[in-house]
Amino acid sequence: MAAARACLVVALLLLVALFSPSEATSSTSLRRRQVRSLLKRLNKPPLATFQSLDGDIIDCVHISNQPAFDHPLLKDHTIQMRPSIQPSGLYGEATRPFTQTWNQNGEKCPDNTIPIRRTKEEDVMRATSVTTFGKKTHGGSPHPHSHLGGVTDGHHYGVAYATGDANYYGTKVTINVWQPTIATFGFIQTNPQFVIGGSLSPVSIYGSTQYEYDYLVWKDPAGGNWWLQLQGNYVGYWPSSIFTLLQTGVADTVEWGGEVYSPQITTPMGSGHFPEEGFGKATYSRAIQVVDSSNHLKPPNGVGLIAPLPNCYNIMTGSSSTTSWGTYIYYGGPGCPQNSQIEVM
Repeated sequence: MAAARACLVVALLLLVALFSPSEATSSTSLRRRQVRSLLKRLNKPPLATFQSLDGDIIDCVHISNQPAFDHPLLKDHTIQMRPSIQPSGLYGEATRPFTQTWNQNGEKCPDNTIPIRRTKEEDVMRATSVTTFGKKTHGGSPHPHSHLGGVTDGHHYGVAYATGDANYYGTKVTINVWQPTIATFGFIQTNPQFVIGGSLSPVSIYGSTQYEYDYLVWKDPAGGNWWLQLQGNYVGYWPSSIFTLLQTGVADTVEWGGEVYSPQITTPMGSGHFPEEGFGKATYSRAIQVVDSSNHLKPPNGVGLIAPLPNCYNIMTGSSSTTSWGTYIYYGGPGCPQNSQIEVM
C-alpha cells in the first residue's frame, strides 16, 4: 500500500508540473514572440502614417513593398496598373468615389504608395493560432460545392450559384450594406486610396443608413489576372500565377450570398432578418450578372440555392425585367438559439 501511495503521489506531482503556472507563462510568452514576428512581416515600413478616426492606424506603404509580394510566386512580378480591357455591358456606369473613415478629413497617401491598415497584436491574438491568422479553413463532410463545409465545421451558408453555363469569366453584383466599413485583402493594389486589411465583404451595422456598392470581378483576357473593381474604381487584381486551374482556365461556378462561422449557430447572417422579410430588412444582392467568353456581362442562365439550415439562415431568388434589380437574391437570418430544433436540408 505504501508503494501504491508513493506512486500516486509521484503521479500527482507530475500532473502539477505539467500544468504549472510557469509552463503556462512560457507558452504565452512563446505565442507573443510568434505574434510579434508575424507583425514584423505583415506591417511593412511606411512612408507616411495616419491615425484614423475609428482608432485604426493607416500606413502608406510603397506599392512595390506591399504584402502581396511576400508570396513566393510573385518574386519577379511586374505590376499591371490597368486591365487591358473591361467587360462590355456596363451600361455606361460612371466611377463613384467614396470616402473611408481614415481619409474623411482629406488625408491622402503619397504617390506610388498604398494605404494599409496596420495589423495589431490583439488582432492576431484573437485567432485560433498564429499560423491560421488571416486564413480560411474548411473541414467536415463533402458538399456538392466542395468548399462549402456544411453544418459540421461551424461554417454556415445562404448561397446562390449559377447553373446554366459551363464557364464563367467573372461576375458583377450590387450589394446592400448598412453604415459600411470597406476593407480589401489579398491582391495587388493599384488604386492608391483603398485600404488592405480585412475581407472582401463590407462590415455593416443593421438599422443605420442603407447603402449599395457595386462589385465587379473578371479575368483580363490579355493578362490573365483576376481584377476587382469597386464603384467603378480599379482596386487591384489577383495575379494569375498564384492560381492553379484559374491560371490558364476560368471558373466553372459563381456564387453569391452569405456565410457565417458560428459553432453554436447563434451568429446572425447579413442583417439578421430572413429573406422573406424583403427590402428594408433582409440583406440582398441585385443586378447579378456573369461575364461570358466574349467578355460581355449578362444575367446568369439559371440560379441554384444552398441553405443547409433554412430555419437558421435561408436564401431566395427572383428576377425583374422592368427594374434595375434584374436577377437578385435575398439572404440571411438570425441563427438558431441553442436547444432549438435544427432542420437540415
